[in-house]
Amino acid sequence: MTQVFGPGGRITPVTVVEAGPCSVLEVLSAKGALKIGYEAVKMERLTKPLRGYFEKRGLSPQRHIREIPFKEIDGYEAGQEITVGIFQPGDYVDVTGTTKGKGFSGMIKRWGAARWPMSHGHPEHRRTGSIGASATPSRVFKGKKMPGRLGGKRKTVQNLEVVEVRSDDNLLLVKGAVPGSATGLLIIRKALKKKPKEKKKEVETGE
Repeated sequence: MTQVFGPGGRITPVTVVEAGPCSVLEVLSAKGALKIGYEAVKMERLTKPLRGYFEKRGLSPQRHIREIPFKEIDGYEAGQEITVGIFQPGDYVDVTGTTKGKGFSGMIKRWGAARWPMSHGHPEHRRTGSIGASATPSRVFKGKKMPGRLGGKRKTVQNLEVVEVRSDDNLLLVKGAVPGSATGLLIIRKALKKKPKEKKKEVETGE
């Protein structure tokens, strides 16, 4: 993450994402989606099934392969490149990634639970409290918040604004934070629940 200065010197926190270029591997008309690949790799690094997949279609091998739903797929064909130029400043995007894994965590860190009194002599400080009554219902309900593994899950952050697009460097600057580590793989799609900002039209008036 870093920050950029907007009009009037206003600071905006942004995340710099290296977005593409991605290669179209297949046009899945029945699903309304595209199968795309990212990050070129040597053929020897792939498994035999993947080698056959790329050799059969005459495409350059890619390390990451994903199916992405597209509203309009008529203009795409196998071998075509998708660049960061499909986004414009003011657009809103949904970013999907895998969150950072933090290992086994207790109730306070994992769920934000309150702690026990920290005074001298209290038997517990950060341990889980009661998780169910003894006689009724005589069991622990499903979904009860408990200590366990924190992070390392697929997460989507919605409605992040595109602040700047640097097509020459394949960089996308989005407002706010995205899930995952600095080297994590992200899927960036146009937001489903929010429309891009409309630019204000300047009206010229004459006397």
